[in-house]
Amino acid sequence: MMNRAIVLLAAAMATSVHADAIGQLKSFLGNTQTVSSTFSQVVQGKKKTNTSTGTFELQRPGKFRWEYLKPYQQLIVSDGKKVWVYDADLEQVTERKLDQALGDTPAALLSGSNELEKGFSLKNLSDKDGLSWVEALPKQKEGTFEKIELGLQDNLLKRMILKDQFGQTTTLDFANIVKNPKIELKRFSFTPPAGTDIIKDKE
Repeated sequence: MMNRAIVLLAAAMATSVHADAIGQLKSFLGNTQTVSSTFSQVVQGKKKTNTSTGTFELQRPGKFRWEYLKPYQQLIVSDGKKVWVYDADLEQVTERKLDQALGDTPAALLSGSNELEKGFSLKNLSDKDGLSWVEALPKQKEGTFEKIELGLQDNLLKRMILKDQFGQTTTLDFANIVKNPKIELKRFSFTPPAGTDIIKDKE
């Protein structure tokens, strides 16, 4: 009887911890209108690994600024209607409608009005690395990502692990997170510098 009671207690505690993971994710998405943070990114492919760092700003719904600073500079900006991907070295910018770009970047995944819950099936995972984890599986199979894992702590998103259809794993670690800061709207607009090649998706 004692052993059975211990097993039942352990199971109940595990269920409580797991429920808390999805609860933290829902709290983060539901109670966060703006976010600013720094990030580090590691993309691990079959043959090589790339690392980069930058800054991230978000205003839900639809607005974000994802800026890579090292080792190369790239800017991804959305004003809620369009997304621009600007490469200063190439003097080139790609312009897309937000609904076409949604899901192609981690920023886009987090910027919608609960699109994460609408587009993904959520499942609790075991805690690891001091974080509570949620697995998000896309409901539609034609998207970029096969699976996303989100690590949370104190109702804040700390890490994302994204596995895409090309066999790559992207790990994002967020730091210096500020929840609901005041962000100027101009941070989410983009005007291509003179001489920039502009590439637009077909309508």
